[in-house]
Amino acid sequence: MDNNLKGLPLNLKDLVNYQEGSIVSREILRKRSGTLTIFAFDKGQGLSEHTAPFDATVYIIDGVAEIRIDKKIHMVKEGQMIIMPSNIPHAINAIEKFKMLLIMIRSED
Repeated sequence: MDNNLKGLPLNLKDLVNYQEGSIVSREILRKRSGTLTIFAFDKGQGLSEHTAPFDATVYIIDGVAEIRIDKKIHMVKEGQMIIMPSNIPHAINAIEKFKMLLIMIRSED
């Protein structure tokens, strides 16, 4: 976690840079209750299908992401968000490069 970011206005797009052939991430907040992490996906990169014990929210800050939830594909573009329900298989694919904010809240409510 980067404590130097607390109390400052942040431009999310500037917090992580694209890297050819890679996924780059930067955790910007970590608490027992959850995390905020910025990701930059290069075209063709992705996260394979998996489940999580808690809901996960993705907010797209640049580009367009293909997000599959329980076999249904959603094209989520800059300025949009999607909530991936707990214990439901989901995957993320970069049809083109994109950046996202992942919000994980660890609660059973």
